[in-house]
This record gives sequence, C-alpha cells and structure tokens, in this order.
Amino acid sequence: MSGSDEPADLARQMREKAQQLHEAAERASDPQERERLEKKSRSIRDRSEQQSAMEAGDIYPEK
Repeated sequence: MSGSDEPADLARQMREKAQQLHEAAERASDPQERERLEKKSRSIRDRSEQQSAMEAGDIYPEK
C-alpha cells in the first residue's frame, strides 16, 4: 500500500463529501435540516483543508 497518495486521496474524498452535503443543504426545504447539513459540510471542508495543509507540511497535528 503506497503512503504517498493516501493523504491526498483522503482530502479529495472529504472535499467531495462536503460538496455533496452542501448541495443537499441547498435542496433541503426544512431550515433546520439545511443548517445541519451546512454545518456538517463546513466541518468536513475544514478537516480536508487541515489534511491538505498537513500533507504540505504547513502545520502539524495537535496531540
């Protein structure tokens, strides 16, 4: 198993999932459901950005 592409793949998958949740939030008719989906989308997008930064060596994970 190659370790070089795994973080990039994980970050890409997280961005895709965040985009799917964002689109679902736009379609949601219930305001509470829309907010829940948007919040989850933002959380995943933030984690994917952190993953990308870690991969680039810009930040180190907190212990």
